[in-house]
Amino acid sequence: MRTSLAIAALLGLLGSQAAVPHAFPEQAEPRVGAVTDGLPSQVRIWFDADLEPAFSTLRVLDAQGRQVNRDPGQVNAEQERLLEARLPPLPPGVYHVFWRVIARDGHATEGDYTFTVGR
Repeated sequence: MRTSLAIAALLGLLGSQAAVPHAFPEQAEPRVGAVTDGLPSQVRIWFDADLEPAFSTLRVLDAQGRQVNRDPGQVNAEQERLLEARLPPLPPGVYHVFWRVIARDGHATEGDYTFTVGR
């Protein structure tokens, strides 16, 4: 009986871990904390779950807090786990990326990081 209860409890824990619904970043370009030699033409963040395009956003701000991406960040139409935003040519400096995504199951996550454009 104890063994059955222990196995049931363990399966319950494993099942709840597998059902974690939030989307978390797996990779970013430029990388978190990167110092780029060239000018990045876009910011791209790959997530571990499909994103809801209508409610997922990405903003890139300069050191003065001005948004530098011309178009709103959006989920790539062919890769539903990729959030991206095009960038104009950027002067050297530190840039702050802010993202907020909604996974297909409706759970939200958000975060931010910086990268530096060098010369």
